[in-house]
Amino acid sequence: MSQLKHLDNSPPTPGKFKMDKSPYIHRLRWHGSLAKLTFWSFIFLGLILIFFFRSPSSNSLPSDPSRRSLRTYNWGGPAWEKRVRSSARVRSRHGMSVLVTGAAGFVGTHVSAALKRRGDGVLGLDCFNDYYDPSLKRARQALLDRSGVFIVEGDINDSALLSKLFEVVAFTHVMHLAAQAGVRYAMENPGSYVHSNIAGLVNLLEVCKNANPQPAIVWASSSSVYGLNTKVPFSERDRTDQPASLYAATKKAGEEIAHTYNHIYGLSLTGLRFFTVYGPWGRPDMAYFFFTRDILKGKTIPIFEAANHGTVARDFTYIDDIVKGCLASLDTAEKSTGSGGKKKGPAQLRVFNLGNTSPVPVSDLVTILERLLKVKAKRNIMKLPRNGDVPFTHANISSAQRELGYKPTTDLQTGLKKFVRWYVSYYSGGKKASG
Repeated sequence: MSQLKHLDNSPPTPGKFKMDKSPYIHRLRWHGSLAKLTFWSFIFLGLILIFFFRSPSSNSLPSDPSRRSLRTYNWGGPAWEKRVRSSARVRSRHGMSVLVTGAAGFVGTHVSAALKRRGDGVLGLDCFNDYYDPSLKRARQALLDRSGVFIVEGDINDSALLSKLFEVVAFTHVMHLAAQAGVRYAMENPGSYVHSNIAGLVNLLEVCKNANPQPAIVWASSSSVYGLNTKVPFSERDRTDQPASLYAATKKAGEEIAHTYNHIYGLSLTGLRFFTVYGPWGRPDMAYFFFTRDILKGKTIPIFEAANHGTVARDFTYIDDIVKGCLASLDTAEKSTGSGGKKKGPAQLRVFNLGNTSPVPVSDLVTILERLLKVKAKRNIMKLPRNGDVPFTHANISSAQRELGYKPTTDLQTGLKKFVRWYVSYYSGGKKASG
């Protein structure tokens, strides 16, 4: 069975979602004044200055790949522009032209493929960093290339490249999925998180605010912003001022910055807080992925427990359900109200949880994998480390249900069965699991 068929075996993507025109729908209440916005802007932009303009003598991460030159990629020229235009060409009557950042990533690949299947114009952008095995990203790139999606290799911090892309294509929408992921890696390489999740977002928003017309933007946040919040299920109205990791802090900073650009420049913005996404073509640093690898290799896997032998649980959300939420967010996004960096009126601002609403203990996840792999796992029960991991996640999706028509349909047993089928096929085809 071909790799392309694995991706296309996903349930067909539904058509466009209709908008509710009620004046209060699709608005996130704005709590605070312009002074608060300005304050947070200075705080987070100050972080960028600290990380990126300090003297070489104080740089403790000289080999950080995120600090490489932004102009090492080859782009430009008539042939390159022709490929960009062809990939972004809309082929359906009411389609949109979408720039997908992080297109070679897990969610980015699935969203790009779904958009292309229904006739939207799609152009990808990805830097192919080596946070995890780049060969998996290249395989996803090949998959999308066969479906007609061109991924430009470049960094979202490269203003010249982004400006050129908007010069070649008048994108109606941006699906911003590029980010430095992983809670634990933030302790090893904090600079990469500021580079991607804060500086990269600011650079993209700067280019979008100056575009004419300005695109509507949907961007990926994370359930990590809820941090140490103990109220469950997590609601978009809950406090997010107790981050448990640097990763969570940069995602929260990204939300504040996005709110500021919406308020000042009229950019239409929708933030999506993903809850533990899993499925075929997933990220090797996720527990379900490396549990599968290590169980098959006969290695011991760590099963964390919270304080006082408490249960660690996650709101595992299958990739197809996440894709439906992403496309619905694009379909219901209103136009930006600015032009050339000047705001002409209030713009849409929304934040949605995209989860499965059914948290499952990690120990149960392992039991399901044992059943599917027909191999008994070697478990090592350990205390949850103080590295940013939280004991549980649980999404309240009532807002997404009401405003996007979002309804997850894949349970963990079914989703893991599809993942294991893909994993065995992919890594038995002459490839080896990373690590």
